[in-house]
Amino acid sequence: MFGMGTTELMIFLVVVMLLFGSARLPSLMRNLGRSATEFKKGMRDDDADQPS
Repeated sequence: MFGMGTTELMIFLVVVMLLFGSARLPSLMRNLGRSATEFKKGMRDDDADQPS
């Protein structure tokens, strides 16, 4: 995943937990998911607006 091995991914997750704390992490992930959904929706709408 993104050229990262298991060890690097675990270190990244620990750093994220230290920075944001376990209380804010679920809301952070929820907002990230909503942002990705809105981005995909915008990309689909943009493709539909272009003339063929």
